[in-house]
Amino acid sequence: MLTSALAAPARAADVDAGRRQAATVCATCHGPEGRSTNPRAPSLAGQPVFYLHWQLIFYRDKRRVDPEMSPFAANLSDDAMADLAAYYAAQPALVPAGLPREPGKAAAGRLAAERHHCTSCHARDLTGQQYAPRLAGLSYEYLLRQLRGFKAQTRGELDGSMTAAAQPLTAQDVENLAQYIANLLRAK
Repeated sequence: MLTSALAAPARAADVDAGRRQAATVCATCHGPEGRSTNPRAPSLAGQPVFYLHWQLIFYRDKRRVDPEMSPFAANLSDDAMADLAAYYAAQPALVPAGLPREPGKAAAGRLAAERHHCTSCHARDLTGQQYAPRLAGLSYEYLLRQLRGFKAQTRGELDGSMTAAAQPLTAQDVENLAQYIANLLRAK
C-alpha cells in the first residue's frame, strides 16, 4: 500500500484556481495580476514559482512573519499555495516607473551587487531563478525593508544564504543596492 501511495502522481497546480483566489484576497495589496503599485507590497507577477510557493509555506509555518500576510497564509492548503504560485509565476512582470535616480547611489549599488555576487543566485539581470526571487523592479521601500531584515537576521528564508550575504553590507550599501535594483527594469 505504501508503494502505491508513493507512486501516485502529484496534483498539478491549477492556474485558474490561483487566479480566482488571488482576485478575492491577494489583489488588495499585491495589485491586479500581482502587479503592485503599493511600495510596501511586492509585485508577485513573474516571480519564480518555487520561490513563491516557499514564501507562502514560510508565512504559514511562521518562519516569516508579517501582520498582513501571516493571517492570510495560516489557513492555506498545500494545493492552494501551489495554485497561487503557479498563477503569479505565469503573469508578466511589472516594469515599474522606478524612483528618481540618484546616479551616484545607483552606480555604487551596481558595484555592490557585483562585489557581493548578487547575480550568482538572482540571475545575471536580477530577474530571479527557481528559489531566488526576481529583484529587478521591486520597490525601493520593499527592497530596503527586506535587505535590512536579512542584515538584522529577522527575515525568514530557505537556507540562510541571504542572511549570510547581508552581513558584510553597510547601511550605505543597502541603500545603494535598493536604489540600483529598484530602477533596474526601468533602465531597459
